[in-house]
Amino acid sequence: MPLGRELPQLLKQRLFYRGRKFNFEVNRLRLPNQAEGDWECIRHPGGALAVPLTPEGKLILVRQYRFAVGGRVLEFPAGTIEANEDPLQTIQREIEEETGYRAHEWKKLGELILAPGYSDEIIYAYLAQDLEKLDTPPQQEEDEDIETVLFSPEELEKAIVQGEAVDAKSISSFFLARPMLM
Repeated sequence: MPLGRELPQLLKQRLFYRGRKFNFEVNRLRLPNQAEGDWECIRHPGGALAVPLTPEGKLILVRQYRFAVGGRVLEFPAGTIEANEDPLQTIQREIEEETGYRAHEWKKLGELILAPGYSDEIIYAYLAQDLEKLDTPPQQEEDEDIETVLFSPEELEKAIVQGEAVDAKSISSFFLARPMLM
């Protein structure tokens, strides 16, 4: 924030919806110029994402059905941070559940602010290496429809450029990890 810039004043906060993954609220604000208005916000606990890299140089992704976009989307394994959970714990759990792999080496790639115009969600991205294929199949949750797929970095970049349905957090994380993939 530039020095001397005053922040808006919160006048009223109203919770409209409490869901299992996020809450929706409307906030009445007074701007520094004294104008007032309502701002909607999705409050989300955040998530964690892995860019899993096999010893052979393949990336492990999942293709899953996403109701909001009405189709299957290619994504890196990710999950919502549970109460009192560290983001690294979240993704260590999720990578096993979604892909059937366990990573023994983790490097933080960064934090992604997904949609600051209407949500406070942050995704914590990690590079997952030294992967071990587990003997048990992925343990998908009851409401998940997930297919595990492997891509070379070049194949994934081609899919992104050609317009395959790849979500933004995965594209961003791929480019954060890219210098370590080549």
